[in-house]
Amino acid sequence: MDARIERTGIDSDPMSLARTRPITAAAFIVVCAGAATILGAWFFQYGLGLKPCPLCLEQRYAYYFGIPLAVLLIMGDSVGAKRKVLMLGLVAIAAGMLWNAGLGTYHAGIEWKLWAGPTECSGSLDSLGGSLLDQLKTMRPVRCDEAAWRFLGISLAGYNAVISLALAIVAAAGTLAEWPRPQTAADVDR
Repeated sequence: MDARIERTGIDSDPMSLARTRPITAAAFIVVCAGAATILGAWFFQYGLGLKPCPLCLEQRYAYYFGIPLAVLLIMGDSVGAKRKVLMLGLVAIAAGMLWNAGLGTYHAGIEWKLWAGPTECSGSLDSLGGSLLDQLKTMRPVRCDEAAWRFLGISLAGYNAVISLALAIVAAAGTLAEWPRPQTAADVDR
């Protein structure tokens, strides 16, 4: 065993990391995939000018919660935090992402006109300068029932549902992989 592995207890092989530190591996995947997803959403919003509807913005909350929590789990595992606390953090991420997958599915269904959406998807006023009446006449609200962009027939809400479900599965798998792990003398103190 090389000195780096002895010192950190972590091998550079990703499969070894998943076996020896499933919480860290799952949290790392949540951080990377979650950050890529939210950066993609920001690219569509700020880079391409596609304004998000209220449901789109609500779907970002799980990432704003999950990514920092996953970073804290990685840091906690590196300093020897209790396994139960780390596992509870992964359960919270899994629950949040599962909820978000449901919200994304709901939003995609609204876009496909499978069911009615919320009435508050009426957009927002960007500025109130000038004549409010003139702005109201020319304003086109961002609607929740119209997909701003599709790729392979799937909207951003649909992709969010798939990504959120995958991250929920990753977080749950990290928890389950840690659960039956036999305790060593070092784990008894954790």
